[in-house]
Amino acid sequence: MKRRVVVTGIGAISPIGNDAPTMWENAKKGTNGIDFIKRFDTESNSTKIGAEIKDFDFVEYFGRKQMKRMDRFVQLGMIASKEAVSDSGIDFDTVDRDRVGVYYGSGIGGLDTIANEEDKAKIKGYDRISPYFIPSAIINIAAGQIAIDYGLNGMVTSPVTACASATNAIGDAFRAIRDGYLDMVLAGGTEASLIPLGLGGFNVMQALNKSNDPENASIPFDANRSGFVMGEGAGTLVLETLDSALARDAKIYAEIVGYGATCDAFHITGPDPEATGALKCMLMAVNDAGLDVTDVDYINAHGTSTPLNDKTETLAIKKAFKEHAYKLNVSSTKSMTGHLLGASGAIEGIFAVLSVKENFIPPTINTKTLDELCDLNYTLGQGVEKEVNVAISNSLGFGGHNATIAFKKYRG
Repeated sequence: MKRRVVVTGIGAISPIGNDAPTMWENAKKGTNGIDFIKRFDTESNSTKIGAEIKDFDFVEYFGRKQMKRMDRFVQLGMIASKEAVSDSGIDFDTVDRDRVGVYYGSGIGGLDTIANEEDKAKIKGYDRISPYFIPSAIINIAAGQIAIDYGLNGMVTSPVTACASATNAIGDAFRAIRDGYLDMVLAGGTEASLIPLGLGGFNVMQALNKSNDPENASIPFDANRSGFVMGEGAGTLVLETLDSALARDAKIYAEIVGYGATCDAFHITGPDPEATGALKCMLMAVNDAGLDVTDVDYINAHGTSTPLNDKTETLAIKKAFKEHAYKLNVSSTKSMTGHLLGASGAIEGIFAVLSVKENFIPPTINTKTLDELCDLNYTLGQGVEKEVNVAISNSLGFGGHNATIAFKKYRG
């Protein structure tokens, strides 16, 4: 018998808020987290804007010694996870730690550490780089560090599927709990590749927005969109069995009910123009949940503001949901947060959870002139209050990776 799985804790650090409640309130207001980059000198980069973490004192939070031993992407994951654990109210001393896991993804991992240590090696030699280089840079170390912090001995893993990483992490964790392998999982993702090397790499791929105008940069579905805006951040969801949540009288944000994962197997960076993999992924999640497509009220779209993604994802939604595609609400919160790469699915999963919990659709901001191929019921400019019983979150990554998770209002 498959077990019911619920969300009992959330935590986040993002360009529009350094904790989940602040992030959600700013999303509801349509706050733009994109600005000119301040953390490093962009003189050698033609792209000058990004979506950075703001006004957070990492030294005070971690201390200088600990900061030197971990990449920024690990730090972000730890911050989000600490909040999620606190929010859930779980006392790990009261549970079987062998039945608690960590599923935490990242698309790139410790790129900042890699770049810095390479620079150091060219000056001092390769035998003079930091002994913390490898354990700071490897992608699994965020999940490992979170597990170490809480003494969690269940499966600890790190899906690496580009921009679908965090959504795969959440979906895989959902299956592990539903099918009886684990009772609780800290699931999500983290990314901190907003550095000169990362910015340059995506720019030469022609993936980034060319405007350098924070108010006209991340404009999903707009006819004038030209690329995404890089962001950084992390998000964590505490998933557990419904029985566990009820036994400890935990608050329940929503029930996670479906998961789909497919691959386009088409191109290393471009989506299948027929959108076959993305539409199958959404239908897989809906069917896994035992729902009809007409039950879905809101889609938090991948919505990157790239010419290819937005029209292809729109096509996938139309093919999957048919007439209902024009009735449900669609928005891209990347218009506010920028693209958090491997962490985007965690932040957007939290937005989907809160839309179900609070009956509110967050907006797509700054989009003014819709592409004629992007003709759905997008929530533009301002968020709307609406009964949301089911919300899904899409993530589509380089390599053709597609992932969708479905959340449902918990009704006992």
